[in-house]
Amino acid sequence: MMSMTDPSATRWDEAGQLEVLTFDIGDERLAIEAISIREILDLLPETPVPGAPALVGSVINFRGKIIPIADLHVAFGMPIEDPSPDTRIVVIETLLGGEETQIGLRADKVYEVTLLDRDSASAPPVIGMRWRRTFVRELVRQDQSVIVLPDLPAIFATLERGHAGLDSPLGHAA
Repeated sequence: MMSMTDPSATRWDEAGQLEVLTFDIGDERLAIEAISIREILDLLPETPVPGAPALVGSVINFRGKIIPIADLHVAFGMPIEDPSPDTRIVVIETLLGGEETQIGLRADKVYEVTLLDRDSASAPPVIGMRWRRTFVRELVRQDQSVIVLPDLPAIFATLERGHAGLDSPLGHAA
């Protein structure tokens, strides 16, 4: 299990690299630290949770364990896409409310585990982004594209603090 002092800090290794799993949400390429990945699943039947915020509006039963499903389309204010044959659930383990928790992230397409270089990373710009800056930890240039390192602790903290109300993209309509 991971233990860290700042859950939002990127944990580059001594060589300035970070091993990540890359995946798409809409037309954006995101990456999550490989160390936090527990499973990559084909789509499973989801059970909607009445009254839950749109970000985590359903759960799956995987090997007898109930896992909430987070849709990062909601966090980033992107249109929710219908599942395709490439859609997967990336099960991660993260610290929420001081407790290690498994959460499934719906991904439109999963690619590979790869290494990112700290020299190619930069903080998100103050302006010019279509998402909440606080939800993006770093942007990393790779080949001809930019990979987004989402700040999952910041995204999920909005749920813990109850900031996922009606005026929030993480909320739901009553």
